[in-house]
Amino acid sequence: MTDQTHGATTEAADLDPAGTYLASLRGGRWRSSWLYKVLSIALVLALWEWAGRIPVSPTFPTFTATAAALYEMLLDGSLIVAYGETLQPMIIGIALCAIFGISFGLLMGLSRPFEWATMPVWVITQAAPMGAIIPLIIVVYGIGVAAKVAAVVLMAAPIVVLNSYTGIRNVNAGLVEMSRSFLATPSQQVFKIILPAASGLIFAGFRLGLAQGLTGAVLAELLITPTGVGDLITYNQSIADYPRMFASVFSIIIFASVAVTLLQMAEIRFFRQDQRVLA
Repeated sequence: MTDQTHGATTEAADLDPAGTYLASLRGGRWRSSWLYKVLSIALVLALWEWAGRIPVSPTFPTFTATAAALYEMLLDGSLIVAYGETLQPMIIGIALCAIFGISFGLLMGLSRPFEWATMPVWVITQAAPMGAIIPLIIVVYGIGVAAKVAAVVLMAAPIVVLNSYTGIRNVNAGLVEMSRSFLATPSQQVFKIILPAASGLIFAGFRLGLAQGLTGAVLAELLITPTGVGDLITYNQSIADYPRMFASVFSIIIFASVAVTLLQMAEIRFFRQDQRVLA
């Protein structure tokens, strides 16, 4: 009996290679996608190095000079101190966008009157040039942290709100009707049906809002008060230390890319496990 059971188990494993095949296929795709990303980044950096060695401009440093300046700024601690100042208003602004932005998007998606009353405001805010709004922010909030938080919110909130609204509007109506047929309460419909179904677009908006929030924080530092990373950019430009200036800008790109990637990984890990890739 034991031999027969063992033989049946072995035959079942041999006759069911689909799971192993799909896992290896997905793992191969994952490795290929990362290979293409690395090659793409390497190509851009190589073009940057080539353009700096021509040079396309006397003020345009090579990538190696920029990387060396970035390393020096990390060693002397100036870049870390600058990001400590920049991240404070950015984190506050992004937290406000996460709480109130998603709430606004939810209300707009569920209520037609609320949508009609508030949609034009968010569309106009998204289209408005930030450089023209900064003076108004200074008049209202001064030149302190509150002004920088306002700049972050104005940059990030429209994207978070509109993406949340779009995701909620595109939830399958059949799912909502089914929940009603099972006598689900309105809160159960929102938290168990609507928000999970719209989580893809909501998190996409939050990722974009995070990048825009960092841009808003640095822009506020450039136009309101010279502090943080914005101060590094302005100061190094004023003394013609272009490798350090480009290194400051390059660090913003790296920080935003890493933050958005980590947020996407957290989304897939905790909220959208159907998209997880088996390695």
